[in-house]
Amino acid sequence: MALRTRLHGLLTAAVTTALLAVASGTEAAAVDWRSRPGMVYLSDMPKDGTTWYGAPAARGWNNLTACFGFWPEGQAPEVNVWSREVATSETAAGIQNTVVFDTEVEAITFAARARQAYADCPRSYEGPNNSVTAYDYGTVDVEEGAAVFGMREEALWDSGIYHNYLFGVGRDGDTVTLIEWQSNWSAPPVDYFKNTTVKNVVNRLY
Repeated sequence: MALRTRLHGLLTAAVTTALLAVASGTEAAAVDWRSRPGMVYLSDMPKDGTTWYGAPAARGWNNLTACFGFWPEGQAPEVNVWSREVATSETAAGIQNTVVFDTEVEAITFAARARQAYADCPRSYEGPNNSVTAYDYGTVDVEEGAAVFGMREEALWDSGIYHNYLFGVGRDGDTVTLIEWQSNWSAPPVDYFKNTTVKNVVNRLY
């Protein structure tokens, strides 16, 4: 699928989610949601010569993440989960998912599972027609810590077709946030993503 089509789909899904959240306000009010942590700003995302835009943060997990395996089957929480999608006009996209747990122990366990999910993610993209490379970019010294991973997927039949991904997992107390960047246009801005995007996102939670 072309990235432009994916970006359109991401933003359409975000708007739909926001409208559904408003429509179900009465039902949601009956659920004990905590105050939403701070979410990613457009200015946090790596610069690539174009403008980032996106719908406001919405309640619920965004399943358009590039990787999966974050939750044991049937154990995904239904409250205190927020997401935001951002994108440029056609070159890059980003997703943030943030979860507030009842205890810090649960957050620690989930952060470890999320790091493993991103480390394992490249295996799910492997195939006879493409080459996948995984990267571990180490940690970021912020709050209770953050880790950054990367992935490059390239078509074997055409070296001009590729996708670059960056993934960040950060924790502040009982809250874990996951931030993703992807592009089929530019090289991964690892330093900016680590030192600006991930650090800002984790610091902004509280």
